[in-house]
Amino acid sequence: MRRTGRGGARRFAVRFLHLNVGLAVFGASVALMLAAGVGLGPWDVFHEGLAKRTPLTVGQAMVGAGLVALLVSVALANVRPGVGTILNMALIGPWVDLFLARPWFPDPGGGLDGWGWFLTGLILNGLATGLYITAGLGAGPRDGFALALAERAGTSVRRARTGVEAIVLASGWALGGTVGFGTLAFAALIGPLMQAGLRATRPLETAYGTPAPGPAS
Repeated sequence: MRRTGRGGARRFAVRFLHLNVGLAVFGASVALMLAAGVGLGPWDVFHEGLAKRTPLTVGQAMVGAGLVALLVSVALANVRPGVGTILNMALIGPWVDLFLARPWFPDPGGGLDGWGWFLTGLILNGLATGLYITAGLGAGPRDGFALALAERAGTSVRRARTGVEAIVLASGWALGGTVGFGTLAFAALIGPLMQAGLRATRPLETAYGTPAPGPAS
């Protein structure tokens, strides 16, 4: 029994480290897409727009939006957040701010260089999503929000998520967030890249012997 307990604790520690590596890489990916200046995914358009209209940094706006999404999902559908859900909400934003504040971090601001860094960020985003999902410690708060909305509205998760992302994109654009061809590239490529990230990291999930939850954001 003691060996089993130690083995379980060791496995959890490895999964916890795995999760945090995924969150750090995710933060780097968002920071690269922000610095690229060619467009962003819907939620990041909203986060950037909110940062432009308030004293918040982009990372702080991410934490605030994630907290609201988490609280709403708990209230509407009694969603139980996992450790990964809480850390996703709390840590990705600070990682984004940390990377953007580094003097060595790329700052192309558009053009061909901007597209190069944007695509690098997009690929890392897919890999990072696979990493923290296969840690198996909980999905992101925005996914929980979409699930809660679908349950409350009696519609499919796909429709609920599409509706939510359309609203946050429009809201972020109205607030001054960056919408461009990169936004279209994000919409077209993020699904396949997430799938590739999940496939690449699936052996880690298998090694833990615990199925991962659904996709996170």
